[in-house]
Amino acid sequence: MNFLRQVADNSVSLDLYIQPKASRNSICGLHGDELKLAITAPPLDGRANKAVIHYLAELFGVAKSSISILSGQQSRHKRCLVQGLSFQEASRIVNSCL
Repeated sequence: MNFLRQVADNSVSLDLYIQPKASRNSICGLHGDELKLAITAPPLDGRANKAVIHYLAELFGVAKSSISILSGQQSRHKRCLVQGLSFQEASRIVNSCL
């Protein structure tokens, strides 16, 4: 899982490839070395970024304030930080969705 990295004791980073304007929010698998997320929101006015944060918060069971986009605000390729989540827990959750 090259897309998932432990950053600190309870923080992980995720390399994501975003597919905006999808029919539903979901994990679609891998896109190269990135986890591919389908997001229903369009890539306008930051709506897709907000939807990514909302989806990841629901998926990992953390507050939206615990998730930030480190890079790729205006790109389909994003790196997100999830605080309050161990690498093992994140790995387990992602594997259950693949």
